[in-house]
Amino acid sequence: MALPRSTTVLIVGAGPTGLASTLSLVHHGFKDFVIVDAVVKGDNSSRAIVVHSATLETLDVIGCGDELVSKGTKATKMKFGTRTVELAHIQFDALEPYTRHPYALIIPQTFTEHVLGEKLASLGVTVHRPHKAMGVKVNADDANLADVVFEDGQTITTRYIIAADGARSTIRTVAGIAFVDPKSDHGDDPTTLEQAALADVTFDRPDLDESDFRGIMCPNNFSLCAPLPFTFNEYLAKETHEHIEGRIYRMVWGIPLEEGAVPHSPSKEYMQTLIEKFGPRDLSADPKVNPTGKAVCLKDIVWYSRFRTHSAIADTFFTRLSSGDSSDVRGPAILLVGDAAHIHSPAGGQGMNLGIRDAVFLGEVLVKHIKATESMPLSEADYILAKFAAERTCPCA
Repeated sequence: MALPRSTTVLIVGAGPTGLASTLSLVHHGFKDFVIVDAVVKGDNSSRAIVVHSATLETLDVIGCGDELVSKGTKATKMKFGTRTVELAHIQFDALEPYTRHPYALIIPQTFTEHVLGEKLASLGVTVHRPHKAMGVKVNADDANLADVVFEDGQTITTRYIIAADGARSTIRTVAGIAFVDPKSDHGDDPTTLEQAALADVTFDRPDLDESDFRGIMCPNNFSLCAPLPFTFNEYLAKETHEHIEGRIYRMVWGIPLEEGAVPHSPSKEYMQTLIEKFGPRDLSADPKVNPTGKAVCLKDIVWYSRFRTHSAIADTFFTRLSSGDSSDVRGPAILLVGDAAHIHSPAGGQGMNLGIRDAVFLGEVLVKHIKATESMPLSEADYILAKFAAERTCPCA
């Protein structure tokens, strides 16, 4: 498909952050944009599964919160304990006086992406796929513009680039923005789990307790078990033609280094071993260990991934691409959101939640900046974008 030759704003990446950026622009009355993504469809995997109250409130601002809530499960509590003893409850419904979303919404990230994409499509917006950005340069005729070059040779000329293209962001790299672990100078921390395995699985017992969202603490390790909503089964059947019977559970395990490297393609036996070592005992396949006296065996692995649990943050979320000459033209604007700006441990869906909030706030700020440039010098208007970048970089944001 041929791409538009030019636009005012180019959004590179159509994951949750790129989609939320675009929806925010539309909500604030701006439509001169193009959104592209490198793949034909979104990655059909669940990844982050929790959308927090603050994120839902942010999505409410652009009219997307209710659609998401209707597809997920409202978790009002989370249990923490050892493999045998419950130690604590986190009561999310204690937030009721402070938010209209006093719960953690359990919904797989790919489903979140699908809901946001459907909302954008309903507004008449097309995501151009598959178009992978390969490079960026200052336009030869106007140093305030950038030419973004794609793998198929097409080029889009634009004034603003929203880089929502992930942890290995091409746009961030071309812009020369450093991206490092803020704790890289602190030495090794022996208490930090450096790797984790995540999987969506089903079990062979239909009578499992499906209500628990729980964390299991072990010596030098942890695991997590969360039931996913049945709407996810329906989504998979429609989008991927996978008909999964029974509840799908998200399982997360930290993998101590002494256990060896996490395999790229694990066997069912490997995953069952993780449950036996680190998971709740009522999911054990050994009836002598399982407190119910019955065996619970892993049935299917619907999705699996492995992670290195590290963090990184960009030096800045806003810059201008320099042409390298000594003129006072500022250059096209580059703005980072989501994993292109910051990556986190997968625990708690931190990256996706912060990325969506980045994106929604950026839409409003960017529209303000575009309007401001109509009546003031660029150097003065840039305070609007610089302030956004400073606020979103701040740890308390």
